[in-house]
Amino acid sequence: MSLQVRADWAQRGLAVDLDLPAGRHAVTGPNGSGKSSLLSVIAGLSRPDRARVVLDGRALDEVPPHRRRVGLMSQAPALFPHLDVRDNVAFGPRSTGRGRRGARDTANHWLEVVGMSSFADRRPAQLSGGQAARVALARALAAEPDALLLDEPLAALDVEATPAMRAVLADVTHAREDLVVVLVTHDVLDVLTVADGVADTMTVLGERVEHGPVRQVLEHPRSAFTAGLAGVNLVHAAALSGSGARTPTADGPLEIATGPHDVTGACWVTFAPDAVSLHREQPEGSPRNVWHGRVSRVEAHAGRARVWLSTPLPMSAEVTPAALAALPLRPGDRVWASVKASQVRVHPAHTDPVG
Repeated sequence: MSLQVRADWAQRGLAVDLDLPAGRHAVTGPNGSGKSSLLSVIAGLSRPDRARVVLDGRALDEVPPHRRRVGLMSQAPALFPHLDVRDNVAFGPRSTGRGRRGARDTANHWLEVVGMSSFADRRPAQLSGGQAARVALARALAAEPDALLLDEPLAALDVEATPAMRAVLADVTHAREDLVVVLVTHDVLDVLTVADGVADTMTVLGERVEHGPVRQVLEHPRSAFTAGLAGVNLVHAAALSGSGARTPTADGPLEIATGPHDVTGACWVTFAPDAVSLHREQPEGSPRNVWHGRVSRVEAHAGRARVWLSTPLPMSAEVTPAALAALPLRPGDRVWASVKASQVRVHPAHTDPVG
């Protein structure tokens, strides 16, 4: 089983060319990058300027949505309010020609899989958001699709329902080895929980499409969006021979000390926010990267504090609330930032050199 998608939206300057084997494949990117549009093309609900969709060797370009063997689950469960939970799930197999009894047996199976058997006789209005999402997932799977499209299925759930539903998604999408699953999400935790197999992939849509194994894409970001998703600072630079990189700044070229590398030409330099130490006075000692910057934003979240610097490089530092209180820092303040060279990684950028 495999899914090939080639789509081109000329006015949006977006082109996608993906070859996805059976397994789980996450798709993410900034708002407006074409994530939902991609799923609509696969499902047959929209047409770009040019497209080619092949599922299990079958060209789907002229196949209507209900005959594509593609299941789609979106943020809104869109359950039929006049049907009970069982008949909502049975709708999928019924639409493919199954008899009423067989469709209901299939519905009962999938309701058990998603933990909703005890709610089979209820109407959608009697369900919570998390329960309705489970029913919508069961309905999509009951039609026995060859491809399952999940369009931000957790986005509308509250914070208490999300972890349980994420676990259900992980379980059911791993249950069928012959199923192609495409998950659109903004949450890296969804990616790491669902698309955690060796052959699972991640695609980041945007000005430059990034695609590959999940770990590779997150560890070697090629855009600010992916770096933010992975939780790292990202700098576009030109690699220096053996180690180091150089990037342009408002005050002229800045050399960044890095670990050893064999990259040449354009590169991306990355380092984690918790690798950045902040100081009121210029630090002495081992760090080879020491920069005098200006604070642009300070936020506290989940027992940690994040400090953003606008100069000399846009970056963020993660510190403890106690460390922040000892400084302290506010937007506009000047501060020294230091990063050990061993904490800085270099990745090829596949673009024209900078600096």
